[in-house]
Amino acid sequence: MHLLNRRGRYFARLVVPKDLRGIVGKSELRTALGADYRDALRKLPGAVASLQNQIGEAERKQGQVGAAPRYPLAADQIAYAQYVRRMAFDDQLRNDPRYAAIGIDDILAQRLRDAIAGRANDAELDALTGDQLQRFRAAGNFDAPTGSDEWRVVARALCSAELEALARAAERDEGDFSGQPTAPIIVNATPLEKPQKRVSIKKLWAEYVLSRKQAGFMKDGAKRQTPVIDNLCKFLGHDNALKVTKKNLLEWRDHLLKSYQAKTISDVYLSTMRTLFEWAVDNDHIPENPALNVKQPKPKKAFSRERGYTDEEAVKLLRAARSYQPHADENGYIRETPAFVTAKRWVPIICAFTGARVTEITQLRKEDIRQVDGLWVARITPDAGSVKTGGYRDVPLHSQIIDEGFADLLNASGQGPLFHNGKTPDSYVRKSKQISNQLATWLRTAGLSPQGLPPSHAWRHRLKTQCMELGISDRVMDAIQGHAGRTAGDAYGDVTIATKAAAIERLPRYRLG
Repeated sequence: MHLLNRRGRYFARLVVPKDLRGIVGKSELRTALGADYRDALRKLPGAVASLQNQIGEAERKQGQVGAAPRYPLAADQIAYAQYVRRMAFDDQLRNDPRYAAIGIDDILAQRLRDAIAGRANDAELDALTGDQLQRFRAAGNFDAPTGSDEWRVVARALCSAELEALARAAERDEGDFSGQPTAPIIVNATPLEKPQKRVSIKKLWAEYVLSRKQAGFMKDGAKRQTPVIDNLCKFLGHDNALKVTKKNLLEWRDHLLKSYQAKTISDVYLSTMRTLFEWAVDNDHIPENPALNVKQPKPKKAFSRERGYTDEEAVKLLRAARSYQPHADENGYIRETPAFVTAKRWVPIICAFTGARVTEITQLRKEDIRQVDGLWVARITPDAGSVKTGGYRDVPLHSQIIDEGFADLLNASGQGPLFHNGKTPDSYVRKSKQISNQLATWLRTAGLSPQGLPPSHAWRHRLKTQCMELGISDRVMDAIQGHAGRTAGDAYGDVTIATKAAAIERLPRYRLG
């Protein structure tokens, strides 16, 4: 906006284009408008026009003759600016004692009326408004050739402004300073466009991700969600959060349906934008969340069987993992990394007895495993990668895992990840997810995971079923698996390692020999 407030005083402000700053000698131009807000608003259009004229002079010095108008205005906007300028000049003249000798020129008023009615030729119009036309041309507000239809429209609009100014001057001569313009071209003039503040969607996203990472979340840098931001900006054709409307997002949703499943659109695309905009509202970046009520219905998944492994399926999978040996290719090379071979051997059985999310296991480091009062305990912590609930939890390991030789693996391993080859904490999330995906692919292609069953997540369902059959309390089950409590009371008291170990040890051993 061209109006600037500095310590209670107002100024008209115009930024000087970079290519003209060498000529103007400044990066911006200002004109004082006083301390009264309403008076400043009244003076603003004329002051801005004057500043634009200075820019126009600089353009001519630079040789930009014939260039497109830098600050184009419509005819009604030019008329309004001229009217405001004339009234400001009238205020100035009334402070001069010589003003009393000046009267209203009735002949001029009639010539203006004839021009407004279209009864003036080009020469007469030029005589009436030529100086003003030149001033607006110099300010970069229009560039119509003299005598053209556009030129005549602007000239007649200026005549309306001059006639209205004369009418107000006559009223003021009688002591009435309350008069307002009546000509429709001025009364209904299109307001000068105010530059809209810009809030970058991509910058908002970067700040949001940083805030989440500082809180211990999104350690992978939100790699899955970041393409959502790029997709939306590409669809909109801009990167301004303040210009995004609910209608824009509905159209984007319908566009996405051509390429993605309804569940992906709902759970990833719309969810990401809803969360981002809500954060932006909470942090006073934007006034409202345009994505709040933009949703995509998704079909409920129909299950044709139980969601966890059956006893037979579990034993088959664990036996295959236990006996797994990597195969050499036709050249005698083993393409699998030692860490992936180790993951195939141990991750399934650890998932089977902990019901943990697979990435919570693939990210385990040697230092996350310790003994507490003779119990082997795995600490699932965001320090090793990503934890959905954000905090750590200790999960005792079933004795069958230890009896299978897991302690030997720990003794033979160096510090750091057990099941992936990430070297730095920044790479742990990505590497653990990569191994998780590779394990899922192996289980499917090897026929060890029934079709339609999530290969690793099925262990979580199976453990929950086993615990219910054994009468283990929901509170203990949730503490083992990292599920949120169902009531406020669940937040009180701690489920101890001993309590969790007692529950886990009740799980029956798998016959793998």
